[in-house]
Amino acid sequence: MSTMTGPKARRRKLSEMPGVELDIVRPSTGRQSLVVLGVAGVAGAALVMLGVNIAVAMILAYLGYLLSVYVVYRSIAGRRVAVDQVARGLVLGAFVVALIPLLSLLWTVVSRGAATAFSIDFLTQTMNGVTGLEDQATQRDGAPLIGGAYHALLGTLIITGIATLISVPIGVFTAIYLVEYQPKGRMSHLIRFLVDVMTGIPSIVAGLFAFALWSVLFGIGTKNGMAGAIALSVLMISTVVRNSEEMLRIVPNELREAALALGVPKWRMIAKVVLPTAVSGLASGVTLAIARVIGETAPLLVAVGYARGLNLNPAEGPMNTLAVYTYYMFTKPLSPGFREPSLDRAWAAALLLVLLVVVLNLTARLIAKFFAPKTGR
Repeated sequence: MSTMTGPKARRRKLSEMPGVELDIVRPSTGRQSLVVLGVAGVAGAALVMLGVNIAVAMILAYLGYLLSVYVVYRSIAGRRVAVDQVARGLVLGAFVVALIPLLSLLWTVVSRGAATAFSIDFLTQTMNGVTGLEDQATQRDGAPLIGGAYHALLGTLIITGIATLISVPIGVFTAIYLVEYQPKGRMSHLIRFLVDVMTGIPSIVAGLFAFALWSVLFGIGTKNGMAGAIALSVLMISTVVRNSEEMLRIVPNELREAALALGVPKWRMIAKVVLPTAVSGLASGVTLAIARVIGETAPLLVAVGYARGLNLNPAEGPMNTLAVYTYYMFTKPLSPGFREPSLDRAWAAALLLVLLVVVLNLTARLIAKFFAPKTGR
């Protein structure tokens, strides 16, 4: 006579014990959730057809879904499983609420800017010499759009690149000091406090700092790309320090101890053991810090100014960036009576900026995956 063994037998034995109650979910309960979700969707569509505001209809349908899930699962599998399914529904709802604004933003930017952003003229022309007459002809007669963001794209890359060259060494070396040389003490506490303060300062303050510094050094009203790079570096340093510190902390102490036990100097242990182990996290943190400041507008308006033509020298005269270009095209169209061409340029520049941020984030993920420590034998 065979006896039942395995998880099912253990669960049956537990269920037969006095005072023990198991909530066993049958495999078919997943279908119930899909049915309830479908009914809630139909109810929401019906409310919209009856004239209810779409946002109110979605909220009512979602609340009805949660209530129906609780009732259905309570009758099938018990209270614990019902509460668990409601919690899952709440988490899913929070995810959808967070995702809707992002998808709406991406759809708006892509739909309005794609036609102009990927045109050769927009990517190779500047605004130098462009007046409102061209925009009037564009909207009235359907002429090609004249004027692009070539100078703003290059200005964004130059200013952000200089800010990265300034911020990364300072941030990484500060993190090394906090983790390897002075993990505790008054100086480390002071540095961490100042880093936290820098993380929370408004970006316009960084722009005013750079403008004031350049006014003292080179005269009042001096604006150029270097001032903008200084302003962005003030915003980047704190992010690089925090990210790098956390990445260095997760390096196992056994690696440090093993290197020091072999008689390796501490600086060489940091350079050859700690940094290579944490390089994926460091690279990801730096890339995310770049993505955080590449779209800043306020500090660049103050410290860099606005240029209609191409300027590749960050130490001489105003430059332009995609964020500032977008701001000016929205707020100060070339022809106030024919705003559409300027708005098309603004949406196209915004799309290019979004694409740069997406590329940076994807690069951070690839770097983290490529340089991650290999596991296994």
